[in-house]
Amino acid sequence: MKVSVIVPAYNEAERIKPVLKAIQDAESVNHIVVVDDGSTDQTAEKVRESRADVELIRLDRNAGKANALSRGVESAPDRTLMFLDADLLGLKSEHVDKMIRTYRQNDLDMVIGVFHKGRLNTDLSQKISPHLSGQRILSVDIWNKLDKSKAKEFGVEMALTKLSLAENLSTKKVKLTGVTHVMKEEKRGFAEGIKSRLKMYKNIIKTTFTPPI
Repeated sequence: MKVSVIVPAYNEAERIKPVLKAIQDAESVNHIVVVDDGSTDQTAEKVRESRADVELIRLDRNAGKANALSRGVESAPDRTLMFLDADLLGLKSEHVDKMIRTYRQNDLDMVIGVFHKGRLNTDLSQKISPHLSGQRILSVDIWNKLDKSKAKEFGVEMALTKLSLAENLSTKKVKLTGVTHVMKEEKRGFAEGIKSRLKMYKNIIKTTFTPPI
């Protein structure tokens, strides 16, 4: 089974190189695609500084995560997809291989990587709402079933969770010990971060009380 890893990135110049190194050092990855989602910093340059086995797609403007992932999927040569966020901290090659191994050995429809012993705030958030995790493995066929308009409205993670429930997909969570990510308040400033977080919580509530996709 060959796996293509897709990394959507928006202004992640300070964080993306260690994430790429972890993916590149993994044993089970066949292809890596980074979709620079209209970054205004040096994200693309940092990707180019990594090894030559990374495909870089640059979008002219910030189109959002759902669109960035769709572009990456279009370019991926493999039928099995892995989505990893560009702002992960503490990610190692063994985390990547563990997710792929779990997916392969258990013949699952989807694997979700959740933070464990990384940082209290992010650990707690994903313990309460593991469906918010952007670290996923799934097939191209499942991705193609996703209503992309719903993904833009609710967020990719929530849309995939609703699809999983609607299709009764076999899903397993994998602990990513020592992994966390940069919180919205740290990345965007307190005011913008809180605004973004409240929007996310609103989408969670909205998604919970709407029919499956």
